[in-house]
Amino acid sequence: MMKMREEENKRSSQSSSVKRFFKKRWVFPAIYIASAAIILTGVLWYQSSSSSSDKYSYNTSDLAGKNNQPAVEVNKALENFKMPVANADQAVVKMGFYDFKASPKDQEAALVFYNNTYQPNTGIDITSKDGKAFDVTASLSGTVTRVDQDSVLGNVIEIEHDKGVVTQYQSVKDMKIKVGDQVNQGQVIATAGQSLYNKDAGTHVHFEIRKDGVAVNPTNYFNKPLAALQEEKSTNTTDDQTKTVPDAKKNLQQDQGSSPTEKSGTSTDGSTPSDNSSDSIDNTNS
Repeated sequence: MMKMREEENKRSSQSSSVKRFFKKRWVFPAIYIASAAIILTGVLWYQSSSSSSDKYSYNTSDLAGKNNQPAVEVNKALENFKMPVANADQAVVKMGFYDFKASPKDQEAALVFYNNTYQPNTGIDITSKDGKAFDVTASLSGTVTRVDQDSVLGNVIEIEHDKGVVTQYQSVKDMKIKVGDQVNQGQVIATAGQSLYNKDAGTHVHFEIRKDGVAVNPTNYFNKPLAALQEEKSTNTTDDQTKTVPDAKKNLQQDQGSSPTEKSGTSTDGSTPSDNSSDSIDNTNS
């Protein structure tokens, strides 16, 4: 009986303590604030976990290899032809492009004497002011389609751009690219070197721009977009291409009273060309 009374007294005391606790003014506000804090914490945690999953979710187009159009294709439309050198301020055009519509004087200056024959320069030969080797860079972004070792031309690199337009780089060494590479405009592709074809140019790069296989004057397109070349008719038209270099040499003789052979005196190998060899001029591309 004593134990039962003690237990009843304990329960009565505990019940009275709880009632007294809840009668205090700060209890319910504290419970409300604690409940609100718990609910708010839960909401913030849920939102945070949702945003994290969205942040690291990928579409198939985001994965490597899914985009079939490389960045270089996008950039090409915004590019202008540039000198194929790392430092254009130090570049010098040693020999210009042979233009069938140019003056006899300019034509004579654009004839390359090789193997006892005069041949039209189908590009421009660029040297540095100090005559030293320099970095050769891509004039436009594109795809490398040719990398050849050639003892006469001094090695050849060709880069394809768009709609039949290619740029070609001859007389180079230390080539840094291979066929199939995608190159960006201004990327170093080689170092200027020398060639047997044009010894007089010294250390240089021979640079060509071709449209549908026809060489055009690069200086006409520097700082112009690719579209300018695609829209314009080639400077050397189809009719002009039928005109031979011997005809141009005859014009030089008539207008200036002397032949290019008489002006140069000797060939690049030190031999003196005969009268017959000076009249023999090939219309081949460099």
